[in-house]
Amino acid sequence: MGVNHFTEEQQEELRNNPYIEKVSNKSITYTTEFKELFAKEYRAGKIPSQILTECGINHKFLGKKRKDALVAMVKRCEFRSDGFEDIRKCNLGRPVAKDLTDAERIARLEHQIKYLKQENEFLKKSNF
Repeated sequence: MGVNHFTEEQQEELRNNPYIEKVSNKSITYTTEFKELFAKEYRAGKIPSQILTECGINHKFLGKKRKDALVAMVKRCEFRSDGFEDIRKCNLGRPVAKDLTDAERIARLEHQIKYLKQENEFLKKSNF
């Protein structure tokens, strides 16, 4: 089984919903407001399909796996210090070495020296 792709009509209907931030043919991103509302309603005992329908989202578009993933994501986000905010925007790859303070630069270089010394010791012991 492959990914359940959204058709153009489904994407357009989902884009018009105020609780949806963006939609592609494979993925959907919900607003922080929706995640908080979903968590509150889910804790109150409502099922995901009912919550989605009340929010104007056709739950049949999503399918079982996406609904299960939504529930898991909301449960995971409830206990994070960042809450329901999307933290993917903050983690954009490797940290920049240009913006280091002198103390951070010294610590990084000391670590690099220690690593290279260990590597040299290992190579001395190996039979090259």
